[in-house]
Amino acid sequence: MTAITPEKLREELHRAADTVTGIAASLSEQDIKAPSELPGWTRGHVLAHICGIANAMARQLEHAARGEKIELYDGGFEGRTRAIEMAAGHSLAEHRADLASSLERALRAFDSLDAAGWRAPIAYRGGVVLDGGLALWRELVIHATDLGTGRGPETWSRPFCEHLFDFLSARVPDGQRFVLQPLGLPDRAIGSGGKSTVICGMLTDIAAWLAGRTPSLGSLRATAAADGVDLPELLPWPAGVPVNN
Repeated sequence: MTAITPEKLREELHRAADTVTGIAASLSEQDIKAPSELPGWTRGHVLAHICGIANAMARQLEHAARGEKIELYDGGFEGRTRAIEMAAGHSLAEHRADLASSLERALRAFDSLDAAGWRAPIAYRGGVVLDGGLALWRELVIHATDLGTGRGPETWSRPFCEHLFDFLSARVPDGQRFVLQPLGLPDRAIGSGGKSTVICGMLTDIAAWLAGRTPSLGSLRATAAADGVDLPELLPWPAGVPVNN
């Protein structure tokens, strides 16, 4: 697997932002009140969350440019939750305006980076700006699917799925090792335990399962010692402020 470069990540962020914007443009007032793919959340909740994470990541970069660190969300996780609940019931016009403003702010921040800027420390997961860019990429792509408008995990790109394999390896329980076998592609082992389970299927189905989303192509199969088994349980999303599960 080839690590994504800052230049490629910038392209992916613009592409993902365009996808979310396009979905929002296709929604009606009734659509935003309808349930999303996330339990307990309407599409309005998902749109509010996308705006929140875009603004949160933009402020990480704005502070990093001054040599400062700041918590991801104003008011922490509770502040995040309050903001989502307050904005979820906005009108369609308000959602579209919020989305345009927050994505423009985030993309402008990433577009302004030089080589050193991508390595500047941020508070998010104790990482650097590149980690923040990868997080925003995950949020945009996964939540575009969570909006439940027909853009399922089968639309996720190979680079995105391979990134999820790496990032979500933290969901492998202690003592276990998963051998991922995407059809037509090289195997990938994640986890370092002694109990091995082989997970085979289409690339996007494996990535969706790891991300806690419903695989859309119905191709997944798990085996252990050559016998068919149930898909293993996964640990929670890696520590930090998570994608809603």
